[in-house]
Amino acid sequence: MSAHKYKLCQLQEGMSVQIISMDLTGVMRRRLLDLGFVPGNVVTVVNKSPLGDPIAFRVSGTVIALRKEESSNIYGEMV
Repeated sequence: MSAHKYKLCQLQEGMSVQIISMDLTGVMRRRLLDLGFVPGNVVTVVNKSPLGDPIAFRVSGTVIALRKEESSNIYGEMV
């Protein structure tokens, strides 16, 4: 496993990371935690829109689309 930390928005389709941290607060942080974006969970990029925003991620068996504004504040390590 790589020790390099990636922002979710940097990943390409098909890439997976294990979440290690989030730099989000308040309602958005709570919402993402409720959706499964918690440290230790694996997130896979399912689809990127042509301009790269939003990006669809699979986490906890569900596909969730996030804007770059959110996905650039979630960090993971390659699995």
